[in-house]
Amino acid sequence: MRNRRRLVAALGLAGSLPFAALAQVKNPPIVIGVLFAGVRGIDGRLLGTFNAAMTELRWQENSDYVLLARWAEAAREQLPSLAKDLVQQGAAVILTTTASATTAAAKAVPKIPIVQITGSSPVDRGLAATLRRPGGMVTGLTNLDVGVSEKYLEILLAAAPFVKRVGFLIDRNAPSQARYVSNAQRAIKHFRIEARIAELAKKEEVEPAIASMVKEGVQGLVVVPTGTLFSSVQHRIIALALLHHLPMIGSRRIFAEQGALLSYSADISYNYRRAADYVDRILKGAHPGSLPIEQPTTFDLVVNLKTAKALGLTMPPEIMVQATQLIQ
Repeated sequence: MRNRRRLVAALGLAGSLPFAALAQVKNPPIVIGVLFAGVRGIDGRLLGTFNAAMTELRWQENSDYVLLARWAEAAREQLPSLAKDLVQQGAAVILTTTASATTAAAKAVPKIPIVQITGSSPVDRGLAATLRRPGGMVTGLTNLDVGVSEKYLEILLAAAPFVKRVGFLIDRNAPSQARYVSNAQRAIKHFRIEARIAELAKKEEVEPAIASMVKEGVQGLVVVPTGTLFSSVQHRIIALALLHHLPMIGSRRIFAEQGALLSYSADISYNYRRAADYVDRILKGAHPGSLPIEQPTTFDLVVNLKTAKALGLTMPPEIMVQATQLIQ
């Protein structure tokens, strides 16, 4: 509706201008909505990467398009209303940064193209028919296949071979929660270790869960890759892991940057760059259902050597060789 009013106003203005001035009339910038399930300041850091990619595609921010971001601050129940607000503000396409944001937007505004930047597969959530040909209004990228997540345990045990009992933190509300649990159980069996799995629904449950794990003799911690709940309390999770001398691996680079021993994730900056290509094609007329959903092909392993030293660990060669970044 807002875009229609803009168009009518522009046409009315054009009718009153001389021909020379008419050539200078420019359409208002297109609104690109961004729906964050997580926390402002943490999840917004890579928007500059998206803007740089748009510039390479000859789209100028504030001239050709504007970004309009909304943050749920880890309150999933806010996502549908935030998605609707973006559309009311004229968003022609919505970028989403987690599976929960994608699902909420797809249900709240089903006629608007959605480009997922990160999140589990939309196919698993019934939002796309197949990765190759989604068929609906959702396309974009996934950040990590659920089946790959057992890699977290493999890396943690390689970095800290003394660990025999591992704690897993899993977001109970995550769309792929059941698969994360079964995958963790499979990894536990494969590596023949003991484990404690904590499925949490609220951030207030995190600290008691870790305290309980410590009492039960957990020696390492895996934060399973879900994008909403743990992002709001990741500072506290990292602090508790360091307090109890627990080697920890997280699913986002920022975990290792802020003090966790390890992080393993898809190259999210690549996802933001590729999202610009999707937006470019959609704004030029492509239907999102015809654009294949991409899965990650490259991953970042970040090792915090300061934390390793504090924990009394020497990183083995197989970890150092795989590492894409070392934090000194």
